[in-house]
Amino acid sequence: MTAPSVPPQRTGAAVGTPPPAARSVLRRAWSSYAFRRIRQSVFVIWLVATITFLLMHLMPGDPIEIMAGRLNSAGMSHEQAMATASNIIAYDADASVWVQYLEFLKGLVTFDLGNSLTNPSKTVFEHVMEYLPWTLFAVGAGVVLATVVGLAVGMAMAYRRGSAFDHAMTSVGSFLTGVPNYILIAAVIVVGYTMLGVLPFLDMRGRITAGVEPGFDFVFFGDALFHAILPIIAFAFTATGSFMLNMKAATTEVLTEDYVTVAQARGLKPGRISRNYVGRNAMLPIVPQIALQIGTLVGGSIVIEQILQYPGAGQMLMQAISNRDYPVVQAAVIILATSVVIASLIVDLFLVRIDPRIKSEGQEA
Repeated sequence: MTAPSVPPQRTGAAVGTPPPAARSVLRRAWSSYAFRRIRQSVFVIWLVATITFLLMHLMPGDPIEIMAGRLNSAGMSHEQAMATASNIIAYDADASVWVQYLEFLKGLVTFDLGNSLTNPSKTVFEHVMEYLPWTLFAVGAGVVLATVVGLAVGMAMAYRRGSAFDHAMTSVGSFLTGVPNYILIAAVIVVGYTMLGVLPFLDMRGRITAGVEPGFDFVFFGDALFHAILPIIAFAFTATGSFMLNMKAATTEVLTEDYVTVAQARGLKPGRISRNYVGRNAMLPIVPQIALQIGTLVGGSIVIEQILQYPGAGQMLMQAISNRDYPVVQAAVIILATSVVIASLIVDLFLVRIDPRIKSEGQEA
């Protein structure tokens, strides 16, 4: 009598293949709204870097020859100047464009784009990071100030629509939105410093006062804020007017919704209705505009920093362009664009937290 044969056990998946549960998790993560926005942000950064690389190659002049000329004028022989410039600059003029592009991407990932032409002792990223935090600080503080003031005043305008306060603030918001911020801050300087003499503009120039050591203390932060107050006000001007008018329009629309009427009929306190029913929903269309304002203000920092003599990324970029410091120009454009993309990504992810409908609509699409 033979023993019954036992059929071989079937394995659920081939060796090395993830189980179905793991594949499902990976598929959900790949198609999630957050990961989709991260992929889009990475693509935008790559596109900006590629366009910047091509523009730098279309500009006249060879970076190695430019730096060698400066070294030669300083007393160095032409051969020695060319050799020194070739060692400092991460750039091979004899290589093909594709090879240069791959080397550029490698340097971008490893944060190694060579050295500055005007300051060869420092790398490009070290040079840019000396200026970028000051611009991000001024722009970020300006956006926060504009958001707080603009949303609060805009909501008050909607609750008091038709009143003298509404008409006055509407005129102020339209004025701030229509007039460029560099003209407004120039007028502040003319009136406050030249005419009235109450604004210490000469003392407010620069980033910090001579003798103040950077550190995590109130002396340094207070001095940095003193020098950055005019750029912060300039960046907040236009954004405040836009947020005021848009928040008024959004709040006025929300006040006509049925759920607000039902909340009032239930006898809920006005503060709770304003906070949980009106303010939260009226703020939804304003949040994406914050990211747009950040991009606009970072781009406009070039003019503001030139007027106020504030050594930020915008002023550094203008100096690099005038000095034909191509590596610094290239890195500055990419880093500024990356900062704006990351800020936009953070705002979008925050918007999903306060409005889950965006996430569900994205998954259906």
